[in-house]
Amino acid sequence: MTETLPEQAVDAERFRRALAVHAAGVVVVTAQAEGVPVGLTATSFSSVSLEPPLVSFYVDRASTTWPWLRQAGHFAVNILAGDQADLASRFARRGIDRFAPPTRWRPGPLGVPLLGGVSAHLVCAPHSTAEIGDHVLVVGLVTEARLGVEHRPLLYHQGRFGRFAPHV
Repeated sequence: MTETLPEQAVDAERFRRALAVHAAGVVVVTAQAEGVPVGLTATSFSSVSLEPPLVSFYVDRASTTWPWLRQAGHFAVNILAGDQADLASRFARRGIDRFAPPTRWRPGPLGVPLLGGVSAHLVCAPHSTAEIGDHVLVVGLVTEARLGVEHRPLLYHQGRFGRFAPHV
């Protein structure tokens, strides 16, 4: 007979260290709420479905930006290029005007802020959300996709931003 151990979650610090070895792409999610541009950096971005075209990201429930994003009619996923670590850091900080210079951006479809120099923009309509643990899963229906200049992606690994270097 095999003895089964009760399931117990790993402690938060060990979990965080284990996740740090996983490299993730970096996006900035932007929207306009009450005429004001808002945005945040996310490393939890993922494609969900091709038919219909769905993407997702997670946002911390404690985020001060989430209430503004939640009320927006549309949002954009700005897929960052390898040379945009400063932009990712800027949108991850609190208490600053993330859209002030040196941030380059312009209003896109339906007034959604589109950041300059990114690899791609995905304009999305909210599809669904789900509260999962201490985060909210946000799923968007992609209504428009615009490719920028072809760049290598910005990655997040071991708590730092970096660039992708392909094997030759």
